[in-house]
Amino acid sequence: MSFKSLRILAAVATSMALLAGMPASAAEKVSLRLKWLAQAQFAGFYVAKAKGFYDQGGLDLTINPGGPNLNVETLVASGNDTFGLAGGTETVLLAREKGLPLVCIGVTVQNTPFTYVTYKDSGITKVKDFAGKKVATWFTGTQYTLYSMLASAGVKQSDLTIVPQSGSMAPFVEKQFDVAAATYYNELNTLKEQGLGDKLTLIKPDDYGVVVQQDTVLVSEKYRNEKPQQVQVFLTATIKGWKYALQNKKEAIDIVMAAAPSLNRAHQEAMLDEFEKLVKAGKGTTDGILAIDLPTVEKMQAQLVGYKALKAPADLSKAYDASFWTQVPAADKKF
Repeated sequence: MSFKSLRILAAVATSMALLAGMPASAAEKVSLRLKWLAQAQFAGFYVAKAKGFYDQGGLDLTINPGGPNLNVETLVASGNDTFGLAGGTETVLLAREKGLPLVCIGVTVQNTPFTYVTYKDSGITKVKDFAGKKVATWFTGTQYTLYSMLASAGVKQSDLTIVPQSGSMAPFVEKQFDVAAATYYNELNTLKEQGLGDKLTLIKPDDYGVVVQQDTVLVSEKYRNEKPQQVQVFLTATIKGWKYALQNKKEAIDIVMAAAPSLNRAHQEAMLDEFEKLVKAGKGTTDGILAIDLPTVEKMQAQLVGYKALKAPADLSKAYDASFWTQVPAADKKF
């Protein structure tokens, strides 16, 4: 090889090395649609973005907030958003039944993230005591959890009055109904902040064998099939973000507060503390962050079919894809 040729090869190698150290000008632009507005519930994503975990893999990620008039599943299925953080198991299965070509690649919350609350002076201590009472629940899929709890306790739905619940806990505080749903990381904290913590009885779905995993990470079949490398980068970076957030909670709250300065810091700190328990529950600790627990999914699906919320069981091999999660290094996803 001539000296000139060697110089050309050296120049090419030098250029490639320089490019490797430069910001990725051709980074893939992707977006994530959240299920709600910025808050500590989504800290892992905000931390991963702030720490450059997505950038390092060549993804230019925009985090889009959710809201009451936005449907995560539709936005992802249509391609308006690349990835989505949606509701629970029922969200995934109902979307598939509607023909939306969505795939769940990770599950953030491993245990049911909400409980049913009542006042101690109500005399209600278990699901059997719901009979003859007014019970409020969200009709976003949460009602099926209530139905399953009732069935487990041998209580007919007709034995009580089930009413839709709004986003505010004010009606419960004012005792307009006897029982209400409350997430551990938000509404229950709100009640505690109002000094009601010691006055409440918690009736937990998990105690009745009803486990509802929540905050599912979705992508469309089309994007998954066409750009698997980008899907892998996104999931790996997200899991790294969650691990970092839970190991550095003060910094994580700083990052969330930078995204939404009007939030109450104390409330967000309490939210992240409670959310950590849900992320680490079950397979979250034994297998790793965002693990997919298919046996629990199968049990929930059977309940949904039983209540005719689903016409027929979905093909879980198409609705869930754990292959990307499997490829995430154990050091990144285990505590």
